[in-house]
Amino acid sequence: MHKTYEGSCFCGNVQLTVSGEPVAAGYCHCESCRSWSASPVNAFSLWKPEAVSITKGAADIGEYHKTERSYRKFCRKCGGHLFTEHPHWNLTDVYAATIPAYRHEPAVHVNYAETVLPIKDGLPKMKDLPKEMGGSGETMPE
Repeated sequence: MHKTYEGSCFCGNVQLTVSGEPVAAGYCHCESCRSWSASPVNAFSLWKPEAVSITKGAADIGEYHKTERSYRKFCRKCGGHLFTEHPHWNLTDVYAATIPAYRHEPAVHVNYAETVLPIKDGLPKMKDLPKEMGGSGETMPE
């Protein structure tokens, strides 16, 4: 039986569920994620697209493409962020804060070379991204 987690935008107009377990979870330190999340670090959880379902308010989802690698989704009514589709990886990043019952269990920090908030938690610190995601695969010291 798959676990299912419910989430929503800030106002609750758009609702979603994710099912099963994420492919990966961690923290991103890149400038784009920091700016989009209005935070010094973004907690991500990557899911296969078929694990993510919009259950309410689909017509009110806006989309922003800073690049063709990230299709950022938000509620048009409240501006609340929902998730980012990454079609080149066939993954969807549902922000950990969007699904409050999901227990975020980070395994890695990515784009740590761009950090503005050093975190000493013993997790691997990737300079950019893992090789299988097009990065250098290099790690950095805490």
